[in-house]
Amino acid sequence: MPVIKLTKIERKRILVLITCLLLAIAGWLFLALNNKYVYTAKTVLVYKNFPQKKAFHPLQSDTVDLQVEGTGWQLLFARLRVNPPSISISLDKLNNRNYVLFSEQLYNVNSQLETSQKIISVRPDTLYFDFSKRAVKRVPVKLISNLSFAKQFGISDEIELKPSYVTVSGPQEELKKITEWKTDTLRLHDIQGPAVTRIAMKQNTQKNVNIYPANVEVTLPVDEFTEKTLEIPLKIIDNNDYYNVKLYPKKIKVTFMVALSSYQQVNEDFIEAVVDLNEWKLKKHHQLRVELTRFPDYCKPVKIVPGKIDFIIEK
Repeated sequence: MPVIKLTKIERKRILVLITCLLLAIAGWLFLALNNKYVYTAKTVLVYKNFPQKKAFHPLQSDTVDLQVEGTGWQLLFARLRVNPPSISISLDKLNNRNYVLFSEQLYNVNSQLETSQKIISVRPDTLYFDFSKRAVKRVPVKLISNLSFAKQFGISDEIELKPSYVTVSGPQEELKKITEWKTDTLRLHDIQGPAVTRIAMKQNTQKNVNIYPANVEVTLPVDEFTEKTLEIPLKIIDNNDYYNVKLYPKKIKVTFMVALSSYQQVNEDFIEAVVDLNEWKLKKHHQLRVELTRFPDYCKPVKIVPGKIDFIIEK
Protein backbone atom coordinates (compact mmCIF):
# COMPACT_ATOMS: atom_id res chain seq x y z
CA MET A 1 0.00 0.00 0.00
CA PRO A 2 1.57 3.27 -1.09
CA VAL A 3 2.30 5.79 1.64
CA ILE A 4 1.36 9.36 0.88
CA LYS A 5 4.14 11.64 1.86
CA LEU A 6 3.19 15.22 2.57
CA THR A 7 5.46 18.13 2.63
CA LYS A 8 5.71 20.35 5.65
CA ILE A 9 3.57 23.03 3.95
CA GLU A 10 0.87 20.47 3.01
CA ARG A 11 0.72 19.10 6.54
CA LYS A 12 0.32 22.63 7.85
CA ARG A 13 -2.53 23.33 5.41
CA ILE A 14 -4.38 20.14 6.42
CA LEU A 15 -3.99 21.01 10.12
CA VAL A 16 -5.41 24.47 9.49
CA LEU A 17 -8.31 22.93 7.54
CA ILE A 18 -9.16 20.50 10.36
CA THR A 19 -8.91 23.28 12.94
CA CYS A 20 -11.26 25.51 10.93
CA LEU A 21 -13.70 22.61 10.53
CA LEU A 22 -13.73 21.92 14.28
CA LEU A 23 -14.17 25.61 15.06
CA ALA A 24 -17.08 25.80 12.60
CA ILE A 25 -18.75 22.76 14.20
CA ALA A 26 -18.19 24.21 17.68
CA GLY A 27 -19.60 27.56 16.60
CA TRP A 28 -22.66 25.94 15.01
CA LEU A 29 -23.22 23.78 18.10
CA PHE A 30 -22.86 26.80 20.39
CA LEU A 31 -25.41 28.81 18.38
CA ALA A 32 -27.77 25.82 18.17
CA LEU A 33 -27.67 25.23 21.93
CA ASN A 34 -28.32 28.93 22.56
CA ASN A 35 -31.59 28.78 20.59
CA LYS A 36 -34.94 28.32 22.32
CA TYR A 37 -36.62 24.91 22.34
CA VAL A 38 -39.67 23.38 23.97
CA TYR A 39 -39.06 20.24 26.03
CA THR A 40 -40.98 18.18 28.60
CA ALA A 41 -39.93 17.90 32.23
CA LYS A 42 -41.78 15.84 34.86
CA THR A 43 -42.23 17.46 38.25
CA VAL A 44 -43.98 16.79 41.56
CA LEU A 45 -46.78 19.01 42.88
CA VAL A 46 -46.61 20.55 46.34
CA TYR A 47 -49.96 21.93 47.54
CA LYS A 48 -50.34 25.11 49.58
CA ASN A 49 -53.19 27.39 50.77
CA PHE A 50 -55.42 24.45 51.72
CA PRO A 51 -59.17 25.12 52.05
CA GLN A 52 -59.97 25.52 55.73
CA LYS A 53 -63.41 23.93 55.93
CA LYS A 54 -63.11 21.13 53.40
CA ALA A 55 -61.40 17.78 53.24
CA PHE A 56 -60.18 16.89 49.78
CA HIS A 57 -58.62 14.03 47.88
CA PRO A 58 -56.80 14.52 44.52
CA LEU A 59 -58.31 12.43 41.72
CA GLN A 60 -55.05 12.27 39.76
CA SER A 61 -51.35 11.69 40.29
CA ASP A 62 -49.26 14.38 41.97
CA THR A 63 -46.79 14.22 39.05
CA VAL A 64 -47.39 16.42 35.98
CA ASP A 65 -45.61 17.16 32.69
CA LEU A 66 -44.31 20.69 32.23
CA GLN A 67 -43.95 22.04 28.70
CA VAL A 68 -40.87 24.18 29.28
CA GLU A 69 -39.30 26.65 26.87
CA GLY A 70 -35.57 26.90 27.36
CA THR A 71 -32.23 26.89 25.63
CA GLY A 72 -30.61 23.88 24.04
CA TRP A 73 -28.25 23.74 27.01
CA GLN A 74 -31.19 23.34 29.36
CA LEU A 75 -32.70 20.70 27.08
CA LEU A 76 -29.40 18.81 27.16
CA PHE A 77 -29.19 18.82 30.96
CA ALA A 78 -32.92 18.16 31.38
CA ARG A 79 -32.19 14.66 30.10
CA LEU A 80 -29.96 14.15 33.12
CA ARG A 81 -32.22 15.52 35.87
CA VAL A 82 -35.72 16.88 36.35
CA ASN A 83 -35.71 20.62 36.72
CA PRO A 84 -37.47 21.91 38.73
CA PRO A 85 -37.85 18.97 41.16
CA SER A 86 -41.21 20.31 42.42
CA ILE A 87 -43.58 23.25 42.02
CA SER A 88 -46.06 24.76 44.48
CA ILE A 89 -49.72 25.04 43.52
CA SER A 90 -52.23 27.15 45.43
CA LEU A 91 -55.52 25.47 46.35
CA ASP A 92 -57.36 28.61 47.43
CA LYS A 93 -59.77 28.24 44.46
CA LEU A 94 -61.09 25.03 46.02
CA ASN A 95 -63.12 27.15 48.44
CA ASN A 96 -65.51 27.84 45.53
CA ARG A 97 -65.09 24.88 43.16
CA ASN A 98 -63.72 21.35 42.93
CA TYR A 99 -60.89 21.91 40.43
CA VAL A 100 -57.73 23.97 39.93
CA LEU A 101 -56.50 25.36 36.58
CA PHE A 102 -52.77 25.58 35.92
CA SER A 103 -53.40 28.19 33.23
CA GLU A 104 -54.55 30.56 36.01
CA GLN A 105 -51.31 30.05 37.95
CA LEU A 106 -48.68 30.00 35.19
CA TYR A 107 -47.22 33.33 36.32
CA ASN A 108 -46.67 32.06 39.88
CA VAL A 109 -45.37 28.74 38.61
CA ASN A 110 -42.90 30.46 36.26
CA SER A 111 -41.59 32.55 39.13
CA GLN A 112 -40.37 29.32 40.75
CA LEU A 113 -38.12 28.45 37.79
CA GLU A 114 -34.80 29.79 36.61
CA THR A 115 -35.15 33.14 34.85
CA SER A 116 -34.10 31.69 31.48
CA GLN A 117 -36.82 29.02 31.59
CA LYS A 118 -40.49 29.48 30.87
CA ILE A 119 -43.40 27.09 31.32
CA ILE A 120 -45.74 27.26 28.34
CA SER A 121 -48.31 24.76 29.55
CA VAL A 122 -48.91 21.91 31.99
CA ARG A 123 -50.40 18.51 31.25
CA PRO A 124 -52.98 17.95 32.59
CA ASP A 125 -54.03 21.58 32.86
CA THR A 126 -56.94 20.85 35.22
CA LEU A 127 -56.66 19.11 38.59
CA TYR A 128 -59.87 17.66 40.03
CA PHE A 129 -60.55 16.98 43.71
CA ASP A 130 -63.07 14.92 45.62
CA PHE A 131 -64.59 16.71 48.63
CA SER A 132 -66.25 15.61 51.82
CA LYS A 133 -67.10 17.38 55.05
CA ARG A 134 -64.05 17.93 57.25
CA ALA A 135 -64.10 16.56 60.80
CA VAL A 136 -61.57 16.81 63.63
CA LYS A 137 -60.53 14.10 66.06
CA ARG A 138 -57.95 13.63 68.84
CA VAL A 139 -56.18 10.27 68.98
CA PRO A 140 -53.43 8.97 71.29
CA VAL A 141 -49.83 8.81 70.10
CA LYS A 142 -48.27 5.36 69.96
CA LEU A 143 -44.49 5.32 70.28
CA ILE A 144 -42.68 2.87 68.00
CA SER A 145 -39.20 2.22 69.36
CA ASN A 146 -36.12 0.08 68.95
CA LEU A 147 -34.16 0.57 72.16
CA SER A 148 -31.19 -1.22 73.65
CA PHE A 149 -29.59 -0.50 77.01
CA ALA A 150 -26.21 -0.82 78.62
CA LYS A 151 -25.89 -3.73 81.04
CA GLN A 152 -28.30 -3.46 84.05
CA PHE A 153 -29.99 -0.31 82.66
CA GLY A 154 -33.61 -0.11 81.56
CA ILE A 155 -36.86 1.89 81.58
CA SER A 156 -37.64 2.75 85.20
CA ASP A 157 -41.00 4.51 84.81
CA GLU A 158 -43.66 5.34 82.24
CA ILE A 159 -42.35 6.85 79.00
CA GLU A 160 -43.67 10.40 78.65
CA LEU A 161 -44.89 11.83 75.33
CA LYS A 162 -45.56 15.54 74.82
CA PRO A 163 -48.18 15.84 73.49
CA SER A 164 -49.63 12.41 74.17
CA TYR A 165 -52.50 13.13 71.74
CA VAL A 166 -52.47 14.53 68.20
CA THR A 167 -55.24 16.18 66.21
CA VAL A 168 -56.23 14.63 62.90
CA SER A 169 -58.66 16.20 60.45
CA GLY A 170 -60.27 14.80 57.34
CA PRO A 171 -63.40 13.03 56.09
CA GLN A 172 -65.51 11.45 58.82
CA GLU A 173 -65.38 8.05 57.11
CA GLU A 174 -61.58 8.10 57.22
CA LEU A 175 -61.37 9.35 60.82
CA LYS A 176 -63.54 6.45 62.03
CA LYS A 177 -60.74 4.09 61.01
CA ILE A 178 -58.10 5.99 63.01
CA THR A 179 -57.83 5.05 66.69
CA GLU A 180 -54.17 5.99 67.24
CA TRP A 181 -51.26 7.55 65.38
CA LYS A 182 -47.85 5.92 65.37
CA THR A 183 -44.51 7.68 65.45
CA ASP A 184 -41.53 6.91 63.29
CA THR A 185 -39.27 4.31 64.88
CA LEU A 186 -37.17 5.78 67.69
CA ARG A 187 -33.77 4.07 67.55
CA LEU A 188 -31.41 4.48 70.51
CA HIS A 189 -28.69 2.05 71.51
CA ASP A 190 -26.48 1.45 74.55
CA ILE A 191 -28.58 3.81 76.69
CA GLN A 192 -27.04 4.54 80.10
CA GLY A 193 -29.22 7.32 81.46
CA PRO A 194 -32.41 9.38 81.00
CA ALA A 195 -32.92 10.71 77.47
CA VAL A 196 -35.10 13.41 75.92
CA THR A 197 -35.50 13.54 72.16
CA ARG A 198 -37.99 14.46 69.43
CA ILE A 199 -39.47 12.00 66.98
CA ALA A 200 -41.57 12.68 63.89
CA MET A 201 -45.04 11.24 63.50
CA LYS A 202 -45.40 8.49 60.93
CA GLN A 203 -45.86 9.95 57.47
CA ASN A 204 -49.45 10.30 56.40
CA THR A 205 -50.27 8.09 53.40
CA GLN A 206 -53.73 9.64 52.94
CA LYS A 207 -53.57 13.05 51.31
CA ASN A 208 -57.02 14.04 52.55
CA VAL A 209 -56.09 13.52 56.23
CA ASN A 210 -53.96 16.07 58.07
CA ILE A 211 -52.18 15.67 61.40
CA TYR A 212 -50.98 18.21 63.97
CA PRO A 213 -48.39 18.43 65.42
CA ALA A 214 -45.95 16.66 63.12
CA ASN A 215 -43.60 15.51 65.91
CA VAL A 216 -43.60 14.83 69.64
CA GLU A 217 -41.12 15.03 72.50
CA VAL A 218 -40.18 11.71 74.08
CA THR A 219 -38.81 11.49 77.64
CA LEU A 220 -37.23 8.16 78.53
CA PRO A 221 -36.79 7.58 82.30
CA VAL A 222 -33.75 5.31 82.42
CA ASP A 223 -32.09 4.01 85.59
CA GLU A 224 -29.69 1.32 86.70
CA PHE A 225 -31.40 -1.84 87.95
CA THR A 226 -30.37 -4.10 90.81
CA GLU A 227 -31.73 -7.32 92.24
CA LYS A 228 -34.07 -7.43 95.24
CA THR A 229 -35.82 -10.31 97.03
CA LEU A 230 -39.00 -10.05 99.12
CA GLU A 231 -41.02 -12.59 101.09
CA ILE A 232 -44.66 -12.42 100.02
CA PRO A 233 -47.55 -14.10 101.94
CA LEU A 234 -49.77 -16.33 99.81
CA LYS A 235 -53.52 -15.85 99.38
CA ILE A 236 -56.01 -18.53 98.39
CA ILE A 237 -58.61 -17.79 95.72
CA ASP A 238 -61.68 -19.74 94.52
CA ASN A 239 -62.20 -21.37 97.95
CA ASN A 240 -65.95 -21.22 97.41
CA ASP A 241 -66.70 -24.08 99.81
CA TYR A 242 -64.64 -22.50 102.59
CA TYR A 243 -62.27 -25.41 103.09
CA ASN A 244 -59.71 -25.17 105.85
CA VAL A 245 -56.55 -25.09 103.71
CA LYS A 246 -53.02 -25.12 105.04
CA LEU A 247 -50.21 -24.11 102.69
CA TYR A 248 -46.60 -25.26 102.91
CA PRO A 249 -44.88 -22.81 102.88
CA LYS A 250 -47.17 -19.90 103.65
CA LYS A 251 -44.81 -17.38 102.05
CA ILE A 252 -42.76 -17.36 98.85
CA LYS A 253 -39.64 -15.49 97.86
CA VAL A 254 -39.94 -13.21 94.82
CA THR A 255 -36.69 -12.03 93.26
CA PHE A 256 -36.89 -9.16 90.78
CA MET A 257 -34.91 -6.33 89.20
CA VAL A 258 -35.77 -2.85 90.44
CA ALA A 259 -34.43 0.61 89.61
CA LEU A 260 -32.00 2.00 92.19
CA SER A 261 -34.17 5.08 92.59
CA SER A 262 -37.13 2.88 93.60
CA TYR A 263 -35.25 0.28 95.64
CA GLN A 264 -36.44 1.46 99.07
CA GLN A 265 -39.91 2.35 97.84
CA VAL A 266 -40.88 -1.09 96.51
CA ASN A 267 -41.96 -3.40 99.36
CA GLU A 268 -44.32 -6.31 100.08
CA ASP A 269 -47.39 -4.10 99.60
CA PHE A 270 -46.60 -3.73 95.87
CA ILE A 271 -46.81 -7.48 95.19
CA GLU A 272 -49.65 -9.97 95.59
CA ALA A 273 -49.24 -13.73 95.15
CA VAL A 274 -52.10 -16.24 95.02
CA VAL A 275 -52.83 -19.94 94.58
CA ASP A 276 -56.05 -21.14 92.94
CA LEU A 277 -57.88 -23.93 94.80
CA ASN A 278 -59.69 -24.88 91.57
CA GLU A 279 -56.44 -26.51 90.46
CA TRP A 280 -57.10 -29.16 93.13
CA LYS A 281 -60.89 -29.19 93.01
CA LEU A 282 -61.37 -29.23 89.20
CA LYS A 283 -58.02 -30.31 87.78
CA LYS A 284 -57.05 -32.72 90.59
CA HIS A 285 -53.54 -31.28 90.91
CA HIS A 286 -51.52 -32.27 93.97
CA GLN A 287 -49.69 -28.93 94.07
CA LEU A 288 -50.93 -25.38 93.56
CA ARG A 289 -49.15 -23.10 91.11
CA VAL A 290 -48.15 -19.62 92.37
CA GLU A 291 -49.32 -16.61 90.35
CA LEU A 292 -48.50 -12.93 90.82
CA THR A 293 -51.71 -10.93 90.51
CA ARG A 294 -50.12 -7.61 91.41
CA PHE A 295 -46.60 -6.58 90.48
CA PRO A 296 -44.93 -3.15 89.84
CA ASP A 297 -45.01 -2.28 86.14
CA TYR A 298 -41.39 -1.22 85.90
CA CYS A 299 -39.84 -4.04 87.87
CA LYS A 300 -38.67 -7.18 86.11
CA PRO A 301 -39.46 -10.54 87.77
CA VAL A 302 -36.52 -12.95 87.91
CA LYS A 303 -37.75 -15.98 89.84
CA ILE A 304 -40.35 -17.21 92.32
CA VAL A 305 -39.30 -19.76 94.97
CA PRO A 306 -41.08 -22.11 95.26
CA GLY A 307 -43.16 -21.99 92.07
CA LYS A 308 -45.61 -24.66 93.34
CA ILE A 309 -47.04 -25.09 96.84
CA ASP A 310 -47.95 -28.19 98.84
CA PHE A 311 -51.25 -28.05 100.73
CA ILE A 312 -53.53 -29.95 103.10
CA ILE A 313 -57.33 -29.76 103.11
CA GLU A 314 -58.86 -30.20 106.57
CA LYS A 315 -62.52 -31.12 106.54
